[in-house]
Amino acid sequence: MPRPQVDPGRIVVYTDIACAWSTVTIVRLLRARDEAGLADRVRLDHRVFLLEDVNEFPIPKGFLDSEIPVVGALEPGFGWKTWQGDPADWPVTTAPANEAVHAAKTQSPLAAEQLDLALRQALFRDSRCISLRHEILAVAKECPAVDAGELARALDDGRARGHMMADYHANRELVQGSPHLFFADGYDVHNPGIEFHWEGEPGSGFPVVDKDDPAVFDELVQRAARL
Repeated sequence: MPRPQVDPGRIVVYTDIACAWSTVTIVRLLRARDEAGLADRVRLDHRVFLLEDVNEFPIPKGFLDSEIPVVGALEPGFGWKTWQGDPADWPVTTAPANEAVHAAKTQSPLAAEQLDLALRQALFRDSRCISLRHEILAVAKECPAVDAGELARALDDGRARGHMMADYHANRELVQGSPHLFFADGYDVHNPGIEFHWEGEPGSGFPVVDKDDPAVFDELVQRAARL
C-alpha cells in the first residue's frame, strides 16, 4: 500500500482535533522539539483522520467525558476540562476545524501548528464550539502566525478541503487511528509511548493506561531532524 509523502524535517501526523489521545501526542512532540532546540529543523505536517467519518456518528461527548480524566492525567499542564458549556452547544463535528488547520498550512507550517494546538485548547480546555466558523476564526486571531482574514477566505472558498479529503481517503486504510505518525525514512508509529485498554463499553466504561513512556518523543523528533 502506498505511503504518504513525507519531506525531510517533517513529521506527518494523522489526527482528529477531537481526539484526546492525539492531543497528548501533539503536546509532547512540540515540547520535545522545543526542548531539543529543533524548532527550526522539525515541523509537523498535519493531516486528518476524520473520526466522525470513520465511525459514522457525531463526536461522542460521552466518550470524551470518560477519556479526559484519564488522558488529562498524562499531560495535566494542558489544562483539560470536561465540557463546561451547555450540552446543546457541544461541537458534533470537527470537519470545519480540521479544514481550517489545513488551510492555515498553506500559509506556513507554523501557522498550522499554532492553529491546531489552539483549537484543541478551545475544545478541551475552554469548552468552545469549534464546529462554528466564527469560533474557528476567533481562535485563529489568537495565533500570531495565522492570517485570520486569509483563513476566512480559504474557508469560504473551500480551497483546502479537497486536498485534505483526498489525502484522507487515499490513506484511510493505512492509518491505524488518531494519532499515527509517519517519517521520511519510512518509519511510522501509532499512538507513540501509550498503551491502553477499555474497561466496559466506550461511552459507559473508561480507558485504563497500561503503559506511558513520554521519553519516546525525544527520539521521534531526533529521527525527524536527522532526515
